[in-house]
Amino acid sequence: MARYYVNKYSQANGDHEVHKQGCSFMPLSENRIYLGDFSSCKPAVRKAKEYYQKVNGCYYCSNDCHTR
Repeated sequence: MARYYVNKYSQANGDHEVHKQGCSFMPLSENRIYLGDFSSCKPAVRKAKEYYQKVNGCYYCSNDCHTR
């Protein structure tokens, strides 16, 4: 299990990125929302969609959920 967070601020394309704790690109604590502990990024992305319409996994730490 890992802790997942979603960035409060969107990327240039409007996506809010989901990050796993320990990611080099983790947003500052005041710029992220804790989503919970999950065994993979897929349920974390589903949870993030409760907050934001456009969500994407981080290319580096949640690549299985990264689209493009």
